[in-house]
Amino acid sequence: MDIASLAGMVLGVVMVVFGIVTGDGGFSLLGNFVDPASILITIGGSLAGVLGAHTIPEFIGGLKSITLAMKSKNYDVGEVITNIINLSNIARKEGLLALEEAANGIEDPFLKKGVMLVVDGTDPELVRGILETDLSCIEQRHKKVIGFWEKWAELGPAWGMIGTLIGLVNMLKNLEDSSTIGPNMAVALLTTLYGSLIANWLCNPIASKLKENNDNEIMIKEVTVEGLLSIQAGENPRVIEEKLKSFLSPQLRNDMSEGGEKAGGEA
Repeated sequence: MDIASLAGMVLGVVMVVFGIVTGDGGFSLLGNFVDPASILITIGGSLAGVLGAHTIPEFIGGLKSITLAMKSKNYDVGEVITNIINLSNIARKEGLLALEEAANGIEDPFLKKGVMLVVDGTDPELVRGILETDLSCIEQRHKKVIGFWEKWAELGPAWGMIGTLIGLVNMLKNLEDSSTIGPNMAVALLTTLYGSLIANWLCNPIASKLKENNDNEIMIKEVTVEGLLSIQAGENPRVIEEKLKSFLSPQLRNDMSEGGEKAGGEA
């Protein structure tokens, strides 16, 4: 479980509830912010728009992807670099064919695929082409899921405004009774509130987390591609290590150079 994502969503609810109950009336005011019709218009309407922009499998997959944002993933590029350096040492001492046995213990399917291409003597440019095509397809799949949440974030406030306009029309049709203007206006504005919550409490944070996860995964796979091609070219393990460190932030480079631990790996 990704504590940051969960904590952010919980704290968002707490801040909204706190802002409501601090007025005169306390928790009894919460009832003023619940309106079934407004919920139906905003959530139902925005989801209908998202459905219209996607196929049914994409829509279902997009809804399920909320679990991806909540999962804690260990994107440890330092560990990946260490694994590649270990493979380069094996290749340097025993030859590229020795990597076939080493590949049996590799859990990462992308790295394992690359190692087997190298072992099979595939042309380096073809190895790069195959792996980069794989990389591009992975990124495209991720972008479709991210696009689902970005589209919902876009349509949530729009449908909130539609609900507000519906409420205002109904209110203006009944101006004879001035006592109903205040309550009707409050209900009309609830749809705008719900739309803002959809975008800023749910959809935008999830889209941002999925983008971050995508960037981390793609960066690790780019490191893998460069490392495998360097092994295939017969480069010195130390040279490979320094080349792959260029993908790291200065702090992580220093941690690896000093042999200190970072999130899971040791140079």
